[in-house]
Amino acid sequence: MINGRTLRYRGGSVRGVAGTLAAAVLVLCLGAGSVAADTAPEPPTAVAESELVPGVAPGPGKPWQVDTPDQMLAPKVYTPSAKEDAVEPKAAPPGTYDLVEYVPLSDAVAKVSCSKLTGPYQKQIEQWLKLKVDGKQSTADCKAIQKFQKQYKIKPAIGFAGPVTWYQMMLLSAKKNPNAKKNCPVKSYRVACVDLNRQVTWVQKGSKVVFGPVQMRSGRKGYATRAGWHSVYWRHKNHWSTLYNSPMPYAQFFDGGQAFHAVYGSIYTTVGSWGCVNLKLGDAKKLWGVLKKGDKVYVWGHRTGT
Repeated sequence: MINGRTLRYRGGSVRGVAGTLAAAVLVLCLGAGSVAADTAPEPPTAVAESELVPGVAPGPGKPWQVDTPDQMLAPKVYTPSAKEDAVEPKAAPPGTYDLVEYVPLSDAVAKVSCSKLTGPYQKQIEQWLKLKVDGKQSTADCKAIQKFQKQYKIKPAIGFAGPVTWYQMMLLSAKKNPNAKKNCPVKSYRVACVDLNRQVTWVQKGSKVVFGPVQMRSGRKGYATRAGWHSVYWRHKNHWSTLYNSPMPYAQFFDGGQAFHAVYGSIYTTVGSWGCVNLKLGDAKKLWGVLKKGDKVYVWGHRTGT
């Protein structure tokens, strides 16, 4: 009681400053979904994707997130010399493309072994793993998600239903037949298919997949990778964005400043690119050997949050 008033904190009464602080610490430790024992439990609120952080800190010289923006305007097109084309882009540092999950800051700081918090992809992951689909994290959910994360070397394997785990599941769903739902038009010529929903891309000629599917990172809110039909109009192996002073290895431009290209940083981030289709270096190099100038690109769907 302060100045004759009783402080109330969530479901129960807390008296005095010390009690208030203790209750606040308790709620922070247990998570926003926790309530006093004598009240009806509230549905847990999923941790917003925008509030997550990398669960494993990057090492020296290993940038976690590299945003190579859409150049907004089409680049200056020219024919690279044979000498320039003979130079291969530098290799990415080891560990650049490790599967590092985004987790709540509280989990990362405490280095929890099994997260009690509800992730932004809780329901989707529960359905994928054939668990009870209620959108609420449980011990059983955590253990099942943790098992999947360990199998696919997702770090930290603490059972949190985050974006990296979900998009790994999306890649697996696309592996056998990426165009099972016929979202990408089947043509007699090569078509680079860009699935913004699942964040995967592949190339098909007719119904035959000739590249991929591989994971990618598309444009963020306000800078979405533009949907519809496009054509590869310029390829530049060692492209450098003069506007943003950033490397864009194996760049293949298909719409203004938007291109397929590699990044020297993780593509597994909660924030999208500035419009380009970002790839791991090895995938971008393979795609370079598949696509040619004039090949068609088809983009559909929406990245989560856009």
